[in-house]
Amino acid sequence: MRDLQAVDSLLLKELKSCCAKEYNFLPRETGLKLMESASTEKHSGVSAKCRDIRAEELWGLTSFFGYSTQTFVQAVNLLDRFLTIMKVQPKHLPCIGVCCLHIAAKMVEEESNVSPTHELIRISQSKFTVSDLCRMEKIISEKLSVEPEAVTALTFLHLYYSAFTSLSAGREEIPSIGRLEAQLKACLCRLVFSKAKPSVLALSLIAQEFEALQSITLLKIVQQFQRYLKISDSELLHWKELVAKCMTEYRSSECSKPDNKKLVWIVSRRTAQNLQANHFSVPGLPTIPEGTWNESESEDSCEDMSCGEDSLCGSPGSDGEGAFFPSSFLKCRK
Repeated sequence: MRDLQAVDSLLLKELKSCCAKEYNFLPRETGLKLMESASTEKHSGVSAKCRDIRAEELWGLTSFFGYSTQTFVQAVNLLDRFLTIMKVQPKHLPCIGVCCLHIAAKMVEEESNVSPTHELIRISQSKFTVSDLCRMEKIISEKLSVEPEAVTALTFLHLYYSAFTSLSAGREEIPSIGRLEAQLKACLCRLVFSKAKPSVLALSLIAQEFEALQSITLLKIVQQFQRYLKISDSELLHWKELVAKCMTEYRSSECSKPDNKKLVWIVSRRTAQNLQANHFSVPGLPTIPEGTWNESESEDSCEDMSCGEDSLCGSPGSDGEGAFFPSSFLKCRK
């Protein structure tokens, strides 16, 4: 195993550059403390619990629309930065959260893959309008530095992963990037991780995975990155412990899925009748007589299995779609 001198110099240069810029995309610390101290009962502002629920709902919407991890991470970053500089009433949080996701999607996703605003509002089952979302988007864009190349923990996770992949050269078992991204998303659903520097959080995720693998060689490379970026032992240990605790909680049988609203599909009467009839009934055919055909018998004699006029067909919602969190590291009870 080679040391960091064997890593692509351009990658190390980019790593240094991102470290210099990461402070520009950190939420304001005083605002984070206010959210932690806010009480949901006293309605004194957006509490940490309200924020975490909103982040979990953004994860669900990200999965529903097939958006990338980068879109989710950017959306949470915008959400935290906005909440820590503005005094927000809890009733406005749904609009802010969906708006942050929409802004992030337009920056990251292909234009053809970005969901229309009315569709995003409908699926999220929010009560605000398209014009409300547009006004909020303008406010957020004016208050924040909305940049497509924002430096986040995902930025560092990909840089670290590229370096570890090149250094290991297939000789060491490395967790998949998908697994690491899933764990990062789980951490970002907890406000406490918004306090961490992105470079430290990403390295902490990788370090706790390598410790689980008991790979001394890979852990030595973690130490080399730690020295290269001047991350103290106490800082890395602190966030590693919090990451390990977060993962343990999500693996626990006591972990409940987020309280997401079920998705209800609104369809026309004709579509509802067709869906219900096709799903629940198997049309019967009249018996073919051996003798002469009885003209009084026809296929019209089959019982009408169509549903009533007021029937609506609905999806089973999130409860029917399996675990909300990735099954690779989470087992939640139904």
